[in-house]
Amino acid sequence: MNYRHAYHAGNFADMMKHGLLLVILRHLLRKPAGFLVLDTHSGCGTYDLDSVEARKTGEWRDGIGRFDTIPEGPAELVDYLHSIQALGAPMRYPGSPGLIASVLREQDRLICCELHPEDATILRHNFRRKDQVAVHERDGYNALKAFLPPRNLKRGLILIDPPFEKTDEFDTLAEAIRTSRKLFPMGIVAAWYPIKHRAPVRQFHDTLRDAGLRGLLDCSLLLRSPTDPSRLNGCGLLVASPPYHFDEQAKTLLDALLPILAPDGEGSVEIRQIVEE
Repeated sequence: MNYRHAYHAGNFADMMKHGLLLVILRHLLRKPAGFLVLDTHSGCGTYDLDSVEARKTGEWRDGIGRFDTIPEGPAELVDYLHSIQALGAPMRYPGSPGLIASVLREQDRLICCELHPEDATILRHNFRRKDQVAVHERDGYNALKAFLPPRNLKRGLILIDPPFEKTDEFDTLAEAIRTSRKLFPMGIVAAWYPIKHRAPVRQFHDTLRDAGLRGLLDCSLLLRSPTDPSRLNGCGLLVASPPYHFDEQAKTLLDALLPILAPDGEGSVEIRQIVEE
């Protein structure tokens, strides 16, 4: 309840997460049948990078702030940056709901869950004229059993992006992935997590393997070696049932982001299969 994403919007972790999110959405959009996106930890939907909160941390300056123009690069990067630009850059940055809602067709649906009352109010206001979007002020983890499987839609994505305020968040996240796969086996699950040091991430992966889950792809971007657990050294996105060729596209996108987000050369990208299909 204390976490407010306004302090962190547009930082390197958002760029990594939202760039990969857009790649997944483009795959879903290739087929005419509608799909559902369930965003469990939605935030406000869009952020003012000139706000008091954003200026207090300045994190966006080392993220989206390094892209004052759209450079030549792979299609995945250019598509992401064009999408951000169309949604208000340079001084507004969309959260995941804003990015998702921008590509929805009439037959697609987005369910946003946000527990923080102020952010939920802003989120509801932002989407008051968007018929395909439903906003719920509720715990996102509990929402999985309430909204899955989706009615009348056989395809979809569950995006789980928790604030990691609790010490057992990795365990809770692993259980949420297991629940999502059980209730909606046809859906894709994308779960974001921070990387401060390697031990919690290894345990997280082991827990998922022990749960018997299949088709798990892990994407990580490190700004530096994760040896100082007091710092956010990188982040990861665990994708269950990723789209065909998503691993190659993820590598292409993150390889293009890395030298700009980690210009000192200490960063790294890794895409690896945790458990095969």
